[in-house]
Amino acid sequence: MSSKEEKKEKKKAAELEKQVETLRQQIKQLEEEKQGFFEQLQRVSADYANFQKRAPRQIADSVTYEKKAFLRSLLPSLDNFEHAFAGSDARSEEALRKTLDGIHMVYDHMIDAIRAHGVQKMEALGKPFDPELHEAMMRRAEEDKDNNIVLEVFQPGYLLNGQVLRPARVIVNKLPEQQEDQPSAAPQEPDEEQPRKVDIQFEEKPSSDSDNSKLDMEC
Repeated sequence: MSSKEEKKEKKKAAELEKQVETLRQQIKQLEEEKQGFFEQLQRVSADYANFQKRAPRQIADSVTYEKKAFLRSLLPSLDNFEHAFAGSDARSEEALRKTLDGIHMVYDHMIDAIRAHGVQKMEALGKPFDPELHEAMMRRAEEDKDNNIVLEVFQPGYLLNGQVLRPARVIVNKLPEQQEDQPSAAPQEPDEEQPRKVDIQFEEKPSSDSDNSKLDMEC
């Protein structure tokens, strides 16, 4: 083998060795990336398992916290009821007035408490009837009011953050519909007891000349 061929073989072997080294580095890099992805997957799986265990407890704690906050907001109303009932034994007019004022104060406080939680009372009286907000209990006709207007509220309705919590039970104004085309009067049947009038007309025939002459001779 000539020196020229030896150089060519060595050069080819060097190139192959270089390619093999490049492939080894790529394999090593892929293995490191694979190990990194595997460790990351293990961490995500562990976090998800912990989340599955922690989420129900957090939800239960959140519900309990909101329930406590709502009930705590109603406790002053109970206190005001107790103060109002404390003077209810007295039969004087002043005591009754104070009791009534206390009840009104409790009502206002409860309205403020539920409003703080996003509850809003509907204003239905005098408003057009809306089947999404109102529940018609009965109908009544008042001609001095517009048709389909709420005349009376049986039970007030409430909204929770803009959504219906409870529809309002109402009485709706329903005016009778006026018929545009009045039915024509039925023809009256003739009375059988009364005699009928019959007009008989005789047809007059023109007289001939002979008849006229006969009449002249007789005259």
